[in-house]
Amino acid sequence: MHLEWSRAIADYANDVLVATSWVEEHLNDDSIRIVEVDENPALYAEAHIPGAIGFDWRNDLQDQLKRDLLGPEALGSLLGSRGISNDHRVILYGDRNNWFAAYTYWYLSYYCHNKLLLMNGPREKWLVEGRPTTTQLPRHPPTSFHTKPANDEIRARRDEVLKALESATKLVDVRSPAEFSGELVAPPGYEQEGAQRAGHIPGAASIPWAEAVHEDGTFKSAEELHQLYSGKGVLDGSQIIAYCRIGERSAHTWFVLHELLGHSRVKNYDGSWTEWGNLVNVPIQRGA
Repeated sequence: MHLEWSRAIADYANDVLVATSWVEEHLNDDSIRIVEVDENPALYAEAHIPGAIGFDWRNDLQDQLKRDLLGPEALGSLLGSRGISNDHRVILYGDRNNWFAAYTYWYLSYYCHNKLLLMNGPREKWLVEGRPTTTQLPRHPPTSFHTKPANDEIRARRDEVLKALESATKLVDVRSPAEFSGELVAPPGYEQEGAQRAGHIPGAASIPWAEAVHEDGTFKSAEELHQLYSGKGVLDGSQIIAYCRIGERSAHTWFVLHELLGHSRVKNYDGSWTEWGNLVNVPIQRGA
């Protein structure tokens, strides 16, 4: 699959984006599987790209007993049951500028499936452009998906974040400035995903995730992205850990830093503020 055009257009480090036009041209390509993952899972039933598989990020992709990702066997069963094999290239998209699409990209990368692409622009862009949609569920035959051991080089846990406070690791808080300063514990409408304390992890740089995209949800150029993050002092070669509230917005930033800019030492702390802000006796800062 030749994707060099994406690198030529924006000079990204890796060919991991496809345009909406490319997706439409490949709707009948059985070597790919299109997957929609929305912050609002109900949107999939209203309209989705023909052939797209819908994943509910809360009910399909999370352990239903403890707060964690699915284990490798459960994830393999899920993917295989929806018609996704190790041979398929997975094309991801979703609402809210691809929050949970980028999260699912990181999630599948964590389990070492490297045949992944993200649509450059969310479902809203697809709809605005008048591209085809359907309400019919896809009929992909079940198959087998064999997961690989998890790659902890791209996932941070709380103990590592604690140790990072005494190291050269760069912490990137991708939430809104109001969440970073402690004015808000969680954005309006997400109170159920709050924490006991507001603020940010000491030393973190505030770089809201949305600064990486244009108004239509497509990504800014590599040059613009490099200027954004280098201007905040996080691109000096040190380990980077991104976090948000529950790990989905920080996965978007992980995608920008790791996949588009090519920085290998980037981790997503998916425990994020709903874990850190509820921990006992951990340091918290407030204010800008």
